[in-house]
Amino acid sequence: MTAPRWLTDEQQHTWAGFLAVHTALTKRVEQQLRIDAGLSHSQYEVLVRLSAAPDGKLRMTELAGVARTSKSGLTYQVDQLESAGLVRRSAAPGDDRGWFAALTPAGRRLLDETGPAHAELVRTLFVDVLTEAQFAGLTEAIKAIRTGLNV
Repeated sequence: MTAPRWLTDEQQHTWAGFLAVHTALTKRVEQQLRIDAGLSHSQYEVLVRLSAAPDGKLRMTELAGVARTSKSGLTYQVDQLESAGLVRRSAAPGDDRGWFAALTPAGRRLLDETGPAHAELVRTLFVDVLTEAQFAGLTEAIKAIRTGLNV
């Protein structure tokens, strides 16, 4: 039996710092999106993913993959967005179980209105606090972690 590979003090400190930063960033982004758009970050992510798709439309299963959420979680978010008139669902032709989600003109307008402030918040909290060298190092570190997680 192999001995546990405990974290060093520095590794533990960095891990705790990462968790604190993640929590604080998530909270600030959520607050801004609630105030500016009346949306959760998950709902905003769905709108962004649809806006980047051809014709602003994706199959629900594909959208769940790119939005990194469960199918049931996505269904809930799309229900909320559809009720708000920001997304519409339609059956996939020839597939009784397949559905598409599409960005509506109102959804696109909301993204156009809230996107600049959202980008500025991300820049202020995440980009501008680092030097170019630090940001490049962070970019490489995130790539390595994503590769390790296969995401």
